[in-house]
Amino acid sequence: MRRRNFLQSTVLCAVAVSTTGFIQYNGESYEGDCETTTDVLGPFYRPDAPLRTNLIIKGAPGQEVILQGRVKHKDCTTPYKNAKVELWHCGADGKYDNTSTEYQFRATTYCDEQGAYEFQTILPVPYDVGNGHFRPAHFHLLISAPGYQSLVTQLYFTGDAYIATDSSSASPTAKRRILDVKQGAGGKKMVTFDMTMTDKLSVEPAALEKIVGIYQDEKDKALKTEFFKRDGQLWVKAGEIVYGMGFEYTGNNTFAQSSRPSGMSRTYIFDIQRDGSVKVTHTNVNANGVKTTSVAFKEK
Repeated sequence: MRRRNFLQSTVLCAVAVSTTGFIQYNGESYEGDCETTTDVLGPFYRPDAPLRTNLIIKGAPGQEVILQGRVKHKDCTTPYKNAKVELWHCGADGKYDNTSTEYQFRATTYCDEQGAYEFQTILPVPYDVGNGHFRPAHFHLLISAPGYQSLVTQLYFTGDAYIATDSSSASPTAKRRILDVKQGAGGKKMVTFDMTMTDKLSVEPAALEKIVGIYQDEKDKALKTEFFKRDGQLWVKAGEIVYGMGFEYTGNNTFAQSSRPSGMSRTYIFDIQRDGSVKVTHTNVNANGVKTTSVAFKEK
């Protein structure tokens, strides 16, 4: 079966394709009335964080802060009631809780009637990711709202010395996500961030069922990749501790990792074979512009 027939045979199709239409790139940054840009999901996302708004751990170090804001529909005005907001970040030691049942500094909440959300937590800190490179302090957010593309983003803080040397925070698209930590009522620190949802490319569940599973590399049989679905999206498992990476359907049988730094990309193209097996072609372009391609087949 040829790739051009894949959409018809597996009902892999986009059911909502549009953008807000008012965002423009001026050569240095994105300009618009209310756009919310995305960022990398990162390797430390854990699903099913507890439903709570207070993440403070008694006796744990850290500067307490309130993170608050609103989630809006794509018209930039109408509040999105009951949008799901997930927050996670490192502790004052720069480490993430990846395994404990306490889900430290991880939480889920839902927006109220006015689209408002709020968390009480501590400010994260920069941390060393190896080779002398530090990630700036940041909050991770994942916002899920039916009818829209799930929004994965990161929030940074004004004055952080590592923002300029980090590929994600130094991106022009991150400019509006570098936020002031302000003094709030009662002496508490405050960070405010409003978000606007946008339409998404939605893949039919039947199509995802056909392509999820474990794939074996064509050349190295010991190398395997596991694809799975969650919340209507395709995910790739990435190790035992980390949960995985989410990929967006971009059309033409292609899934791409969103919010990669400029010049970098990672895509998977699926193709049904005559014998019913599924082939996936993985293409990666690294920070140096080096392109690598590999092929794998789904295990039966």
